[in-house]
Amino acid sequence: MSRFPSDLKGPHPEEPAQRASRRTQDGGACFETRPAVAPQQEDRWGIGRLAFALSATVLLVTAPALADPPKPLGLGRPALPAELQAWDISVLPDGRGLPPGKGNAKRGEEIFIEKCAACHGEFGEGVGRWPVLAGGMGSLKADRPDKTVGSFWPAPTTLFDYIRRAMPYGNAQSLTPDEIYSLTAYVLHMSDVIRDPEQELTEKTLPQVTMPNAAGFFDDDRETSERHFWRDDVCMKECRSEPPKVTGRAMVLDVTPDSKTAPRVE
Repeated sequence: MSRFPSDLKGPHPEEPAQRASRRTQDGGACFETRPAVAPQQEDRWGIGRLAFALSATVLLVTAPALADPPKPLGLGRPALPAELQAWDISVLPDGRGLPPGKGNAKRGEEIFIEKCAACHGEFGEGVGRWPVLAGGMGSLKADRPDKTVGSFWPAPTTLFDYIRRAMPYGNAQSLTPDEIYSLTAYVLHMSDVIRDPEQELTEKTLPQVTMPNAAGFFDDDRETSERHFWRDDVCMKECRSEPPKVTGRAMVLDVTPDSKTAPRVE
């Protein structure tokens, strides 16, 4: 029995008389051969294969044009306005996005002790390695600045946004707008940004609070201030005619503060 498929080339399966085979011997190896196919039969099958290939090609080419446009899968539904609003909670520095509400530091202290002091301490000093929220005023130019909300953050609305989005730890987005306004007022009060514990913060008054380090931040102006450094013919290979030279080392330049100038860490 041949190890080659009988339908690759040969007589039509309806003509059993043409399926006989004979064996010849050439150098000790046996090969199975088939009788030659009549020319007209070969032409008939060759034309058939060509016609089939052409029809398949036409079908593939025209199928996308004739196909109907894709239909919706029927999965899901359009989001409701309330669902979109639940995700759209970003608050910008100028106050856009603040929800209606009100609160003061006096009310915020009660909420802070109940829901925040376990990590941040009753006065924002931080428990263990949890973040410190208050203090650090005037330390930004020190070797190890104490970057707190009051000493470093540029906008009070950022504090509202962060509390609303991520606090309290383990139960985020569980606070009401009034509670968040009150907590914001209390954290600002701990750094003396707000002096009066009964000063009321709302979506109108919170953006008007000026942070001590507000001038320490500025918009990215590199397109104007650094444009004179830009070049079209930038060198990318073998740009120096001589090897680079080391002009200073970090330990000599006092990049790392020593124990005399650095604050004590326990």
